[in-house]
Amino acid sequence: MDKKSGLKSIMKKNDAADKQGNRGGTKKNLKFVGVNGGYETSSSEEESSEEEKGEVEEEEVDSSEPEEEQEKEEGAGAAQGQEATATEEEAQGAGAQAGETEGHEDSQDPENSQALLEEQPAAAAGETIDEGFMEACHYIKDRMAEVEAPNKEMRQVLMVLYQEWFRVSSQKDSLADTVTLYLREVGIATPTLLRYIVNLADGNGNTALHYSVSHSNFPVVKLLLDTGLCEVDILNKAGYTAVMLASLTAADRSEDMEVALQLLRQGDVNARASQAGQTALMLSVSHGRTAMVRLLLSCQADLNIQDKDGSTALMCACEHGHTEIARVLLESGHCDTSLTDKDGQRALSVAVASSHAELVDLLKTHSDSTTTQASIPSTTTSATIITTTTASLL
Repeated sequence: MDKKSGLKSIMKKNDAADKQGNRGGTKKNLKFVGVNGGYETSSSEEESSEEEKGEVEEEEVDSSEPEEEQEKEEGAGAAQGQEATATEEEAQGAGAQAGETEGHEDSQDPENSQALLEEQPAAAAGETIDEGFMEACHYIKDRMAEVEAPNKEMRQVLMVLYQEWFRVSSQKDSLADTVTLYLREVGIATPTLLRYIVNLADGNGNTALHYSVSHSNFPVVKLLLDTGLCEVDILNKAGYTAVMLASLTAADRSEDMEVALQLLRQGDVNARASQAGQTALMLSVSHGRTAMVRLLLSCQADLNIQDKDGSTALMCACEHGHTEIARVLLESGHCDTSLTDKDGQRALSVAVASSHAELVDLLKTHSDSTTTQASIPSTTTSATIITTTTASLL
């Protein structure tokens, strides 16, 4: 196999030559910004000037700015033109992920995954897979034990792998056909690495699924899910799963909603964010995503889960003034309006405090209706008892 200059020297070295932890390569951080799912990219280049000393020099470069679209700010905002590349932290932290991946290898069926990928459309004419990426795959596939505690060579190879995978799979304009090309080649050449590649996480715990959902890039989301290897409930370091990010998106097209439904069915819709304990339903309600709320309810999202402040999805709707969503929740028939938060407030109290008069009226009407309906079975039961008793005496 022809070697690219970036990896040629690495492949020739003795695998056990350097265990000192010297670091090098390119570095770029993608930071998850708050609950809105936005990403900011800051980067720095590290070039090795004195290999014998094992030292690197860092040169700062411009950071790309996050896109300022309203839908992306409220939903799953994404940085425009960002390049998802690996950091030393990502390469060094790959050990934990490698351990998880090894645990799944027995259940993986590379042949089935390969057959699935072969059904996908071909990539753009003339497009080829990066040679350095495949060389990195071949280097790693028989050295997974070393990934847990990578030496200098392994860290450099991991960086090549991370840089190319996130560049191909995790951009706003990433193409499903290109991702298919890469996954197909991995499935054919190094099938045991396929699950590992699909679930690679960067230094902030974001996988290609996190990014493609964040960008509302549903064709790539579908491709990743269709491999059958995607671990959809991975929490990033901000404490969110891909399902939670999906709850923030505005999936306008019917085909996008179908992919979102596929994701919700594969993931845990009632998982809680690690910081505030919110569920996907609470996030969707808070951001006014009515269609996504309906979709989550169809997937058995629990309306009555409370976050760390004791708030429910209905309370979130009342706080943010989302009357239509509150109506959807109430009409589901499973909404407990008697629950109180840590301040002792019910949903009605939250609506009053937030000065949302329409919501106050809606909740009062619902309460009166519920009280009336509750009294009807009681009256019927009493009448039945009286009738039965009278009949027994005759």
